[in-house]
Amino acid sequence: MEPTTSEWIIVKTSKVHNKGIFAAKDIPKKTKIIEYVGERITKRESEIRADIVIENSIKDKKKGAVYLFEINKRYDIDGNVEYNTARFINHCCDPNCEIEIEDEHIWVYALKDIKKGEELNYDYGYDIDNYEDHKCCCGAKNCKGYIVSQEYWPKLEKKIAKKKAKEKKKALRAKG
Repeated sequence: MEPTTSEWIIVKTSKVHNKGIFAAKDIPKKTKIIEYVGERITKRESEIRADIVIENSIKDKKKGAVYLFEINKRYDIDGNVEYNTARFINHCCDPNCEIEIEDEHIWVYALKDIKKGEELNYDYGYDIDNYEDHKCCCGAKNCKGYIVSQEYWPKLEKKIAKKKAKEKKKALRAKG
């Protein structure tokens, strides 16, 4: 299959992570930019594939990308296919795009006006479980340091504060 394309985007090296998608021209707010495509798989198969990727990433950090997207209660899309150009869109804590699912198709939309040359990004929406495994390098002013959905930020801030307090106590005991 040929890689998916869009008049709105180009793929280039990203400061955030490896490759990224950038605006080829100014993109108006609410523009449907590109479809996130891949193999339609069951939830069970999705779990198996995610476990394999996570296991491989422990051995080799370059093999840590999970491209699974929920489309409904029974199925996911595994976007880890060569023809899925949208897989190069990186996470950001201050995203300029969002995902919308329409008739079991996953679309990337502009959340705001995006200038030519800007990197496209969205909130990956990860839950707070194992947050430490997903460090964020987006560079946004409001970056939380971890790829965690904004809905979990209050919990994340508490967990980080608790961890820092523990580390501080441990350091004070060590000084002794």
